[in-house]
Amino acid sequence: MTAAIRGGLNIAMKIPSHQHAATVAFYRDVIGLKPITAKAPAIGFELGPNRLWLDDVPTVSQAEIWLELFTEDFPGASDHLARADVIRCDPIETLEAPGEEFRGGWIMNPANIVHVVREPDAW
Repeated sequence: MTAAIRGGLNIAMKIPSHQHAATVAFYRDVIGLKPITAKAPAIGFELGPNRLWLDDVPTVSQAEIWLELFTEDFPGASDHLARADVIRCDPIETLEAPGEEFRGGWIMNPANIVHVVREPDAW
């Protein structure tokens, strides 16, 4: 493989709307993690060296965890993943702002856990 893939910093927890406020309170008030509010209305927490984002998603029925992977060469990584029959699921969430090209994409592992694979400066 020519394009190396490595772990990223972001973990997204996609949470049904009816559970979102209680989940935010859990990590903030019960666990005591330091909140990240710079991207409001998004809310995140420092989770060791990682960032845990708690996304309010009215269209999900149960919480899901989504993980981030980095690559310096998304086209090369994408080709490698395609050769390994990894499922692409780009329509799951839009990754680019209007008029911008996002250098990354969504995949699923064999257990249906969503991962974003992206160049580190793609966002």
